[in-house]
Amino acid sequence: MKKLIISLLAGVAFSSAASATDFRIGLQEDPDVLDPHKARTFVGRIVFTSLCDKLVDVNSKLEFVPQLATEWSWSNENKTLTFKLRDDALFHDGTPFNAEAAKANLDRARTEPDSLRKSELASVDSVEVVDEYTVALNLKQADATLLAQLSDRAGMMLSPATFSGEVATNPVCSGPYKFASRVQNDRITLEKFAEYRDADDYHFDRLVFRPIPDSTVRLANLRSGDIDMLERLNPSDAESVRGDTNLQFMPVAGLGYQGLTINVGENPRASGPLNKDKRVRQALQLAIGRDIINEVVGHGLFEPAQQPFPPASPFNSEKFPLVERDVEKAKALLKEAGHESVAFELTFGNNTTSSATNELIQAMAKEAGFEISLKPMEFAAMQQEMQAANHEATQIGWSGRVDPDGNIHQFVTCKGALNDSKYCNEEVDKLLNAARATPDVEERKQLYDQAQAILMDELPIIYIYHQPWPFVASNKVSGFEPSPDGMVRLKGVKLEN
Repeated sequence: MKKLIISLLAGVAFSSAASATDFRIGLQEDPDVLDPHKARTFVGRIVFTSLCDKLVDVNSKLEFVPQLATEWSWSNENKTLTFKLRDDALFHDGTPFNAEAAKANLDRARTEPDSLRKSELASVDSVEVVDEYTVALNLKQADATLLAQLSDRAGMMLSPATFSGEVATNPVCSGPYKFASRVQNDRITLEKFAEYRDADDYHFDRLVFRPIPDSTVRLANLRSGDIDMLERLNPSDAESVRGDTNLQFMPVAGLGYQGLTINVGENPRASGPLNKDKRVRQALQLAIGRDIINEVVGHGLFEPAQQPFPPASPFNSEKFPLVERDVEKAKALLKEAGHESVAFELTFGNNTTSSATNELIQAMAKEAGFEISLKPMEFAAMQQEMQAANHEATQIGWSGRVDPDGNIHQFVTCKGALNDSKYCNEEVDKLLNAARATPDVEERKQLYDQAQAILMDELPIIYIYHQPWPFVASNKVSGFEPSPDGMVRLKGVKLEN
């Protein structure tokens, strides 16, 4: 009995110590590889925000602000982008960050065979070290999107000394926290980097990221004190959270979307009517009530989407109003395509909100003649299958980017790194590449409108709703400001004992 009491007291002491020094965040999925040049999950970006500093960051007003770069300038008819770099930044292995390190990272991101940043940096012709703390990017053509790309994973800096090793399992970056350990599908632990320049503004000794796909369990963990914050509350729980004095509900409108990505390429899984005939995809779109999904699953938080750009974006176009549900018209289109019924498999990430969304899509589509077989999967594994074209259709989202290019180019251009629909149309490529090189907002908007007119007809992606970021935190958390990009920035955030 005495040993048991001592053991219990030790557990209490450990719990108390943990609550004083740890900050625990519940994630909806488990991140994929922890290599920013090869990663693709949204939750991975949340981890990278504390782990890997970037050349440029984005503030809550979606303005570009310095991070590892102190300033930047354009020259040579907007074909040279020059960065002045911090001279006080260190990587977690103690090596200095400088222009040579920046060049090594940018060259790796744009040339590594399996880098997912290649299309994001496709405009870069060469990277030049000007002096110890100045680096210049020489472009093939003007690129209005480049600064936005460098404010995300393409601009994240790793220690070049680690490039010959297993970066994904032991990432060495230069952020306020350094990698400590990972247990797949259980937790990722980061430890405070004492040599970080602003270390005094980061108040936790450890960060623990816990993937908890079940939103009910995730919220229960928050209420019980096992985590301190969660991202993406299930909208059905919003009312109860608002009434809970122990919690803070902090929703913010996001930049991205959720949609259906349909495999339309030349591969074995793209052989069905949905994959081969745009009329069938048009019929599926007509069978889905976006407003119904918003009401039933989103509880008013899932704003219906018809395009990849959020309503607040100047590139959101009035030319593409919401397609209303029309079951009879959907049936007529299927009949025109030669089908009374069409069957296909719909893959989705195995979490509570996605399950509810796709079960509702399945039921609505059935009324129009679609027989949908639902296939829930672990999220990172699902993404690997999509990349390999081993899917018919997948319900998946995108967290969104500040520049409109980030929400469309890499998903629908022939060589786009995230083109999981395997869609290819030379005219769309031409229009979207031109939009990348055009700084004028109105001219870019016209180019995006022309590309969207083609995409709305061919429908490699059917947009469903704009993704909000409903954060919830313990009332012991102070100083956290939710951001439209969905990232968790912890500078100045504190946790009361």
